[in-house]
Amino acid sequence: MRTRFIYLVCSLLCWLPFATASAQHTAGIYGGGGIATGRFEPTQETKPIWGTLTFGASWRYYSAQRIVGGVGADLEFIQRGFRIATNTSRVDDPKDYLYYTRTINSMMLPIIWQPHAYLFNHHLRLYGEAGVTFSYNLSSKYEIERLKGEEKVVEGGDYHFMTARDNRWAYGLCGGGGLAVLIKQLELNARIRYYFGYSDILRNRNKYYDTIEGFTLTPLRSPLDNITITIGLTYRFNKEGFESWKPRRKREKNREVFEFTL
Repeated sequence: MRTRFIYLVCSLLCWLPFATASAQHTAGIYGGGGIATGRFEPTQETKPIWGTLTFGASWRYYSAQRIVGGVGADLEFIQRGFRIATNTSRVDDPKDYLYYTRTINSMMLPIIWQPHAYLFNHHLRLYGEAGVTFSYNLSSKYEIERLKGEEKVVEGGDYHFMTARDNRWAYGLCGGGGLAVLIKQLELNARIRYYFGYSDILRNRNKYYDTIEGFTLTPLRSPLDNITITIGLTYRFNKEGFESWKPRRKREKNREVFEFTL
């Protein structure tokens, strides 16, 4: 009996958005770039990776209330990674640090809550975002800075994932905000989002231990973070379904015109 009840509740929650006005659904695409970094324990000397890429598609369902906003999901490609110094114990000046860099290509599924508010007679929408993320690491590349005499050289190539050492799956939180300009049934939007990782890209050193030039590659904790800035284009299905978002005076005027036409 309890199982049936849970199943019924879940079915209603999944069916509810589609049972109401489909006009409150939107779909869009977006793309941009950002910064990737890692948080290591014990603390290591790191630098951010600039110029990482991200792009994807989004779906939202918006309620009629102004502040409650909407819920939805994204499916996106995002570059993650870290840059960590390998020779901090052998040099005194930070400018002489040599770095090991990993760039990781991931597919991510953020599940988003998006409260919002309208300005300028509903031609501008400001919104915030909060959500959880789930991702899968597709591929990775690495670079190692070395000294050959007095010259710094960079070597690298494809990074090969190993089950005993690397985590393919990841999860975390995200948050941010943006603004959207409404043009008829289209929204041109700009967004900034911060991704806060909880899972580790490298497994605990008690399970696997590896070194490179005497430097430990597998710290106790190694979650990854990102900051992205994107622009996107969103289509709002069935513009007439957004009548409840218009100011009351405008809705009443439209109703009068409709009654006069009848």
